[in-house]
Amino acid sequence: MGLLISGDTNLGLVRKNNEDSIFIGKELNLFVIADGMGGHNGGEIASQMVVNLVPEFIKSNLSKLKVEDLLRNSIGFANQQIHQLSKTNPLLQGMGTTTVLLFIKDNHLYIANVGDSRAYLINKNLLFQLSKDHSLVQEKINLGIYSRADGQKDKMKNVLVRAVGHETTVDVDIFSYKINKNDIFLICSDGLHGKVSDGDIIYLINQNINDINNVGQDHLDNTTRRLIEQANKNGGQDNISVIMVMAQ
Repeated sequence: MGLLISGDTNLGLVRKNNEDSIFIGKELNLFVIADGMGGHNGGEIASQMVVNLVPEFIKSNLSKLKVEDLLRNSIGFANQQIHQLSKTNPLLQGMGTTTVLLFIKDNHLYIANVGDSRAYLINKNLLFQLSKDHSLVQEKINLGIYSRADGQKDKMKNVLVRAVGHETTVDVDIFSYKINKNDIFLICSDGLHGKVSDGDIIYLINQNINDINNVGQDHLDNTTRRLIEQANKNGGQDNISVIMVMAQ
C-alpha cells in the first residue's frame, strides 16, 4: 500500500507564536499534531516535546509492545516529561498540549488522541470524525444538554477536560480502522475545525480532489493549503495545523 502525504502548520492571523507542532514520519508511518497551551511559551514547548518524544519512544519500542500499548505509552511518556518540566520551572507551570496521531501498520490505521485536535476519515466524498474531543462542550453533548451544532456557539468550547502534561498521568483514547484503497485521513488542530465547519472541510476536499482514482501529490498539497487559507479567511484567530494521508 502506498501513501500520499501532505502537511503544514500556520501561525494564523492573530497569534504572535505558533504553539502547534507537527511531525510527519514517513519511515515510521507516523503522523502527529500537538496544539500547546500555557503562558511564557509553555504551550510551544509542550507541543514540541510531544512531537520529539512520541516518535522517539515509538521507534525505540516498536518491536516490544502491541500497537495500542505502544501508542498509549508513548503519549504517557511525553506526559510525564512535560509534567515534570512544568513542576521544575515556575514559568512553565500548567503547560500542556493536545495530541492526535495516526500510525499505520499492516494496512490498519491506529489513532491516539488527547484533547480536541481531531482525526477524520474521508471516504466516498463523505467526512467522518474518528476521534472524540476531550472538551467541556463535548461532555455537554455527551450528556444530551445540547446538540453538536449548538456546541459550536458555546463560549466555553475551547475548554479542555483532558490534556497531555497537566497531570501526572493521562488517559489516551485509541481507535483502529482497516484501511481501504483511496481512504483519506485528516488530522488537524482546532485552528482548522474551530473555524471551518465539517461541511466546508469536505466541500474543499471534494473541490480539490474531484477524481479519487487520479490523485497526485499536487492535489493533496493544494487541499492542505486551501484548508489553511479558509481558516484564515474565517478569522485565523488560532494557529492552524493540518496533515493529510491518502492510501493508494
